Amino acid sequence: MHEVELLVILLAVTTALAEVANRLRVPYPVVLVLAGLGLSVLPGLPRVSLAPNLVFFVFLPPLLFSSAWQLSWSAFRAELRPISTLAIGCVLFSLVLVAAVAHYVLPGFGWGPAFVLAAIISPTDAVSAAVATKGLPISRRIISILEGESLVNDATGLIAYRYAVAAILTGQFALGAAAGELLLVVGVGIAVGLATGFVFYVVHRLSRSSVTVDTSLSLLTPYAAYLLAEAAHGSGVLAVVVAALFVSQYAARIFNHEGRLQVTAVWDSLTFLLNGLVFILIGLQLPVILMGVAPDLRWPLLGYGLLISAAIIGARMLWVYPTSYLLRRLGTAIKSEQPSLSLGEITLVGWGGMRGVLSLAAALALPLTLPSGAAFPQRNPILLLTFIVILVSLLMQGLTLRPLIGWLGLEPDTQAEREEQQLRISLAHRTVEYLGSPEAAGQAPPEILARMQHRYAQRLERLRQRANSPDDLPAVTLTPFQQLQEIVIHYERDVLAKLRREQHISEEVLRKLENELDLEEGRLALDKAQ
Repeated sequence: MHEVELLVILLAVTTALAEVANRLRVPYPVVLVLAGLGLSVLPGLPRVSLAPNLVFFVFLPPLLFSSAWQLSWSAFRAELRPISTLAIGCVLFSLVLVAAVAHYVLPGFGWGPAFVLAAIISPTDAVSAAVATKGLPISRRIISILEGESLVNDATGLIAYRYAVAAILTGQFALGAAAGELLLVVGVGIAVGLATGFVFYVVHRLSRSSVTVDTSLSLLTPYAAYLLAEAAHGSGVLAVVVAALFVSQYAARIFNHEGRLQVTAVWDSLTFLLNGLVFILIGLQLPVILMGVAPDLRWPLLGYGLLISAAIIGARMLWVYPTSYLLRRLGTAIKSEQPSLSLGEITLVGWGGMRGVLSLAAALALPLTLPSGAAFPQRNPILLLTFIVILVSLLMQGLTLRPLIGWLGLEPDTQAEREEQQLRISLAHRTVEYLGSPEAAGQAPPEILARMQHRYAQRLERLRQRANSPDDLPAVTLTPFQQLQEIVIHYERDVLAKLRREQHISEEVLRKLENELDLEEGRLALDKAQ
């Protein structure tokens, strides 16, 4: 079977299983990983080996960019203290504890291989965190902390990984040099991300007339940031995250309405397909990894993998409770307005740290041999142990997140809805004021302005009623004008369909008119919501 045919099959399977996961209300990474495991044992299916460069340079940049783009900068800044303690402190704490468990429990694991394994699995995965928490009834704060942590903790984990591997290859380890390089890597990554974001912002501004060019530039931005940062020996992950946060803050200035619609549609589809491929490829790695492990070691390593999984989860839980208490005391001391997390929310933050494809790629990237020509110590067991930890993380933690939320009694935060409601009210109020001001008087005849002002006044009244009594307010019905508009849109669609059958108009023109009807119908749907 050719690679292209296999890719098409995997994409088809990914799309179908994502719909199954939605119907089952299960995070689709769980279903896709299980599907990958099932496909991996089918006879005749070629062995699929996930190349580390494919993850680091093809999958990772756009997935990180998409996650960071959707992350609110204000929310990230507000939760900077818990994110920092998790991204640096929790990773290092987990690194030491898991390395100690691996060294004293796993047969033949010296401190070098133990630290390599711990460095691989200590950082949480941004892709897994974003997908696993999507649609769950949890507060926006928890999502911001989990996603923010996973977006920036890779710098800590990858530096530890790099020095642990170097210590095995050279027989030397310098803690001071590692700490200094961590600061350098973080600083360079942030600087490159800001520079890349600014350059692409300027280029976007110069190409505002071309929606296609803008969309293409948005796809190139994460790759440029990642490659430039890696070439400058900085953190490519942080560069992508910073570039995404920078560009997203100026999206309203960069894209016009057509650009925003197209960019959103393209990125939603791309992210879905890449996410699906990543998780199904994780499951497909099992035969490849097992080939490198002696048959008599596979079952013992399964037990050890479960033990390491318990150690990495336990280390995180041991970290979050005392640090949350210290952060609460610090917030009281500095009179912070940010409320403290409840015990249930702290538990969810601890349980929600998941491992994913980045850990597997780091394990696959381990050297095969030492400079002396000897095999890299414990390379194949490290691969299998990493795979088991990822499976436990995705399957056990992923499947238990929703029940855990119910057991903890956590309810979705309505703050986002309240903010949206207040923003709608403020926007409608200011529009009504503008339409009645002398500035708007010369823009249209008085009767047209009065009609528009009446329309927005009605919208403002509905919004205020809904804000005051959200539970008792009946569903909003369309005005006679909006009802007629809906009828006309459907009639126009029927006419276009008839013209298409009669082939009186070119397909290009028909698509353009259909797109305009889509936009009108979208505006009508917004009126319904308001």
